[in-house]
Amino acid sequence: MEAFTLTRKEMASLLLALDGRHSLTPLQVLQEAWKKAHRDALEAGRSLPAFLTTELPPIIERMIKGGGVKGFSLQEIATLGKLIEYSHLSITSMQNWVKRDFKPYFECPKMGRKYSLNQAALLFIIDDLKSNLDFASILQLFELIFNKPQTDEDDLIGPLDLYASYSGMFEELDANNDQLMDTDGHVKESRNQDTLTEIAVRTAADRYAKRLPHLSKQQSEALRNVLFIAAISIQTSYFHSLARRYLNATLFLTDSMTDR
Repeated sequence: MEAFTLTRKEMASLLLALDGRHSLTPLQVLQEAWKKAHRDALEAGRSLPAFLTTELPPIIERMIKGGGVKGFSLQEIATLGKLIEYSHLSITSMQNWVKRDFKPYFECPKMGRKYSLNQAALLFIIDDLKSNLDFASILQLFELIFNKPQTDEDDLIGPLDLYASYSGMFEELDANNDQLMDTDGHVKESRNQDTLTEIAVRTAADRYAKRLPHLSKQQSEALRNVLFIAAISIQTSYFHSLARRYLNATLFLTDSMTDR
């Protein structure tokens, strides 16, 4: 069976749709994501066989059937996290985060016994940022952006909107969808090409931050830098995933190669 996968932008769109803040319904978001990943099957008229071989977790089946979802259990968030490409979110990690490392942000689920869409997005954000930052640094960034963890009213930007912003920003910077941020202006003879990437990402982050005109200059710069870090973290997640794949292949094939 083929796993149903979503980009981070598609996951953000799904959460926004569940929150009633997207032009598409949750089902339509899922349909568009599946079609994008199966263009060849659609063009060949093989959409039904392709979909029948797609593995759907129960939480996605509920959305397809039109079931309203406003909150998730940790297990459901972990299930959704596994759908995100190049993500390795686990229920064990999340249990540690909500009970210890990031406890102030999860001391009480916001939807009865379940966690809110914003809390789900926050867990996805932590998973992305940890590819580059330690937990103490992530907490410092959260204190800048979200202020008091007990209330959402003083946030510079909500977790779901932050997740949607930097995931959309990354896809904008990766226009050809090769998982590498595009950078114009590389010169073969020139050194320090990393500056071009830094400028491109910072410019995009600054543009996204300025969409919130109510922020002060200092707050806007803080948000810009968090967006910058988060977008870079998506890129890092891809390289980490690639490295793990080659590690697993090497370890798995070692005995078979030595037996020859």
